[in-house]
Amino acid sequence: MNLKEFLIKRITAAALFAAMKHRDQRRKDAEQSPYINHPLQVADFLASEGVDEEVVLAALLHDTIEDTNTSPAEIESAFGPDVLALVLEVTDDKSLQKVDRKRLQIENTPKKSANAKMIKLADKICNVRDITAASPVGWAQDRKNEYLDWAQKVISGCRGVNESLEAKFDSEISAARARIA
Repeated sequence: MNLKEFLIKRITAAALFAAMKHRDQRRKDAEQSPYINHPLQVADFLASEGVDEEVVLAALLHDTIEDTNTSPAEIESAFGPDVLALVLEVTDDKSLQKVDRKRLQIENTPKKSANAKMIKLADKICNVRDITAASPVGWAQDRKNEYLDWAQKVISGCRGVNESLEAKFDSEISAARARIA
């Protein structure tokens, strides 16, 4: 197997792993879109930026520990310690209250690695787009605005790592605010 085949195999293995882990999950939009669409979109944004393979793998897996019964050992065994480290870096502690998790994202994001910040950027780009394009059922305008305000605070801690992703985030947040105004 040559290097290109090896890389493709690792990426498709991570996509399959994430799909299996998220198989019963749905997004909160009216159509109840398959959850796997989200990590695939995050990974696609990052792949378009020419990031390292580990970043794409971690993007595919970024919600598995947080939102499924996936253990860190499973990710490390299948994808190695570097991918696990990135996944852990962007994983919230679900044992904490939501308000604390949100506060900690704002406080801790500036301390993250550049690769973790790029995953955060791509994740928030997708989430901000979904707030208006595929709104969660029952979210009023105020709740959408609160999310957008919070996302901007998180992303302020990511500035300086990738101008292109930052510009995409800025464009998405502006478009989202215009659509819900």
